[in-house]
Amino acid sequence: MSLIELTEMIVKSIVSDPDSISVKQFEGEEDSIIIEVVVPENEIGSVIGKEGKNANAIRTVVQASSYLKDNKKVKINISSF
Repeated sequence: MSLIELTEMIVKSIVSDPDSISVKQFEGEEDSIIIEVVVPENEIGSVIGKEGKNANAIRTVVQASSYLKDNKKVKINISSF
């Protein structure tokens, strides 16, 4: 499973309307990956969680997966539309 698929699976399991999210991957600076997660404004609180705990958990799981496969630094940006 790729990092983008993993991120998408985790975020879709959190939100109430999984078809409304968008997850894209971009190459960052040397040995880094940027994953952009766009969710509806009414779902942003669920994805970020209280005090950012859900967002940090997503980042931790995806970063751990990256270290096992590519050993690249992952940055996850969460925004709303």
